[in-house]
Amino acid sequence: MAELLEIKNLSSSVDGKNVLNGVDLEVGGGEAHVIMGPNGSGKSTLALCVMGHPAHKIKNGDIFFAGQKLNNLKTDERARLGIFLGFQNPLALEGVSFFSLMQAAKNSQDVFGLRDEIAQKFSNLGLSDDFIMRPVNDGASGGERKKLELAQSQMLLPKLAIFDEIDTGLDVDALKKIGEEISEFKNNGTAVVLITHYQRILKYVRPNKVHIMMDGKIVKSGNADLAERIGKSGYSYLKCPIQN
Repeated sequence: MAELLEIKNLSSSVDGKNVLNGVDLEVGGGEAHVIMGPNGSGKSTLALCVMGHPAHKIKNGDIFFAGQKLNNLKTDERARLGIFLGFQNPLALEGVSFFSLMQAAKNSQDVFGLRDEIAQKFSNLGLSDDFIMRPVNDGASGGERKKLELAQSQMLLPKLAIFDEIDTGLDVDALKKIGEEISEFKNNGTAVVLITHYQRILKYVRPNKVHIMMDGKIVKSGNADLAERIGKSGYSYLKCPIQN
C-alpha cells in the first residue's frame, strides 16, 4: 500500500543557500513520526517544503501526498488536500478571529454549531472561550498559542498534521494535555509528524518511527529507543558533526 506522505531524495534551498540535501521519508496514514536534530539541521525547512512555502525552492526530488505530486502546488492547494502545519512560533492574526478563520476554512453556515464545536475543543485544551472571537493568538501566551494551533488542527481534521516544536516552552501540565490530545488525534486516523528537540512528549505520543536529521538529511531512523539514547547521550551518540 502506498504511503500517505512520500518524500524522495528532496533537496532545497533558501535565498540561494542549500538546506536540504537528499531527504527520504515515508509516513503512512495514522502513523506518528518524530523528527529530531540539532539547530540548523533542516527540520523546520522540511516541514515548510511539505507545506509549499514559496521561499523554499525544491532543487531536486519529489514530494507525494496520497499519490499526488506536490512540487508545483501552492500552499492553499496542499491544505485543501488535507495537510496542516502548526508553526514553531505562531503569529497573531490582526483582525481575524479564531471563529471567522474556522468559519472560512470549513465553509460553515451553522454559526451556533460551529461556536459550540470550537468551545468544546477549547474546553478540552483548557483554553478560555474568550479566544473564540478574539483575533487569533492576540494576547495569548506561548503555551496558549501552541494550544490554539492544536485546536485549529482538531477543527480541520487533516489527513496529515505536522507540528513544529509544539512542545517547546510548555509547562508539565500543558505538555501532558497537548501530548494526550495529539495521541488521540493519531488514534483517530490522522498521520502526525512531530518536530522536536526533546523526548519528553514521547511519554504521551508513541511514535511509529523516530528520525534524526543532520546537515539537511535524515541520517538515522529507529523506534522510541533512539530518542531516548539521544536524550541521554546527545547527538554525539551518532558520531556525526553537530551544527549549532
